[in-house]
This record gives sequence, C-alpha cells and structure tokens, in this order.
Amino acid sequence: MKKLSKWIKALLILGVLYLFFFLPLPLYLEVPGRAFELNDMVEVDDEYFTDSGEFYITTVGIQQATPFTALSSVLPFRDLVTEKDLFGDIDNYEEYDVIQQYYMDSSINTAIQVAFEAADKDYELHYNGVYVLQVLDNSSFAGELKVGDTVKSVDGHSFNNSHDFIEYVADKDVGEKVDIEFEREGQLLTAFGELVPLDTGIAGIGIGLVDNTSIETVPAVSIHSGEIGGPSAGLMFSLQIYSQLTGENIHGSHKIAGTGTISPDGSVGRIGGIAKKVVAADEEGAEYFFAPDDELDEDVRKLYPELQSNYQEALDAAEAIDTDMEIIPVKTITDALDFLKELKQETIALSIQPSLGNIGDWVPAAD
Repeated sequence: MKKLSKWIKALLILGVLYLFFFLPLPLYLEVPGRAFELNDMVEVDDEYFTDSGEFYITTVGIQQATPFTALSSVLPFRDLVTEKDLFGDIDNYEEYDVIQQYYMDSSINTAIQVAFEAADKDYELHYNGVYVLQVLDNSSFAGELKVGDTVKSVDGHSFNNSHDFIEYVADKDVGEKVDIEFEREGQLLTAFGELVPLDTGIAGIGIGLVDNTSIETVPAVSIHSGEIGGPSAGLMFSLQIYSQLTGENIHGSHKIAGTGTISPDGSVGRIGGIAKKVVAADEEGAEYFFAPDDELDEDVRKLYPELQSNYQEALDAAEAIDTDMEIIPVKTITDALDFLKELKQETIALSIQPSLGNIGDWVPAAD
C-alpha cells in the first residue's frame, strides 16, 4: 500500500510539472525576434549583394504561452497577449499565417515599386483581382470562399481595382444573386450566392478585401523571405533593392537595421512591436536603426494617452538597453537615402583625417 501511495504521489507531481511547463494556454508571448541580413534574401538580376556592410530586417517572436513561460512576461520586452489581440477576428492560426504572408508579399511588391521609382527605372504593375482577407459570418459565400482566395470577376465582369469592384456590387440590391469566379492555389473556381447587407447599408459579398497585385521588372527581383510574415520589412527591402539596382553600396561598411511599412509614394508607416525589434537589432550588432517617424492624430492621442510614436518607442527601448546603436527617424525612403548619403560622406572624411594629420605634423629635415 505504501509503495502504491508513493507511485500515486510521483505521478501527481509529474502531472503537475507537466501542466506547469507544457500546458498550452490561450495566451501568446511576444518577445524580441531576430535581425535577418538582407544580403542573403534579395536577388536582383539573379545576383546577391556581396560587398561590405549589411541591411537587416527585424522581427518579433511569437510563441504560445505555458504557465511557466507566462511568468517571464514580468521581464522587459516580453508581453502576454490574448488570442483576440493577436488574431483579431481571424478564427485560427492558419488563416492568420495566410494573411501575414499576403502582407509580406504585398510589402515586397510595393518595396520593388518604390525602389525602381527611386532609381528612375521602369516597371509594370498588374492587378490580379480582389484578395480575400476575411469572410463574414453572414456571407452566403462563407462555405465556399476562404481567406487567401482571389476573386477574379463578378457575373463575368473583371475590374482594374478593388474600388471598381466594390462600386459594381454596391449598385445591386441586397438578396440579388451573383456568381463569382475566384482563384485558389492556381485553380479557377466558381461560386454562387446572394448579396448581403454590409454595415454601411449597401449590398456586398460579405468579405474583407484588398487589391491583389504583382509587379514585373527588368532586371528581375526575387526576395526569399522564408516564413517571415507581415508588412513591416517594406522600408528595408526598398533600400536593399535600390542599392543592388543602382550598384551603389549605400550603407558603406555599416550594419544598419530598421523597420517600417512602405507605401507606393515612398512614405514609411507605423508598425507594431518596435521596442522588441530594437532589442533584436542591438543583439545583431547593428550600428543604426531606422524607425518610422509617425505623427499620432490628436483624436488617437485622446483615446490612447499613453500611446507613443514609433520613433519615441524606439528611443526609449534603446535607452533601456543602454545601446550604442543610433535611432534614426524616417518619414519617407528619401529620408533614409539622405541619411545614408551623409553617413557615407562622413565615413569617407574620417578615413582621410589620419592622413591629413600626418601632413600637419610633418616638418622639413634640417640640412
């Protein structure tokens, strides 16, 4: 009996330990991710960049929490978030991953566009249809469409942009039947259903949508982002592509990290988790970090008085970890290029100074 009691106690202890260390919670831990070197990711005209210096994109790490790992959220730069915070209205991680990959692909296309415009080179932008980011519960297409599909046409009508698509559907009546052609994993499919009322009162298919575009360039550009998702690498991709496209080593021998979305007009947008990205860049030994210099709207400030701009968040994080890395505010890709130009000139000037000093110390030998 005593032996049996010991076994039961041992099993209970093992069970408690297992639950404490391995039980998945409906919470996620956000931590500093990694800084990834772009020399290994970006190909222009089938060639990688091989000169000195590096650009880096930075990431936030996400892992499902256990009771044990949840305790680490008391440490700096480690935050617990709920599934709602992480996924929003998305039902599962698979859909979340699909959407993050879309954002990455879209960011890559825009980065290529911005880089080619900055280099004054031609490109062709192609509209492929409407990308499905969400399917509403009340949509009659809920059982047929899914996140990641691309709607190509409605009732046989194709469109040049999502605005035209929305206007065409909005002119119809709620309950009217339509047929849509959509693409899924390279296969064209058809679905039939009724239009539903949207929050605005107009008729719609009942999907969250964005433009699905692709870009064609000469020379060709390929970016191998692996499993990294999201739109926040846009700025750094643009700089790397521009450098390879022009043949200019715009970062010199420096290690430069950063983050920020990129828009077709070259403006740099706000991102999430910038403090953790500063930590990741510092751990990689970056000397400079580009941070979006966003301006918070007054209404937003009133609703969220503790909210800071990305630049201020980055500055606070740099101070907290006592890094020598310099935080550089940027509103546009032009700001980043101007800074890099000045940095290169300063580097050249510093490399010349020792020689000038030797000349100043020189005196003619006595006869």
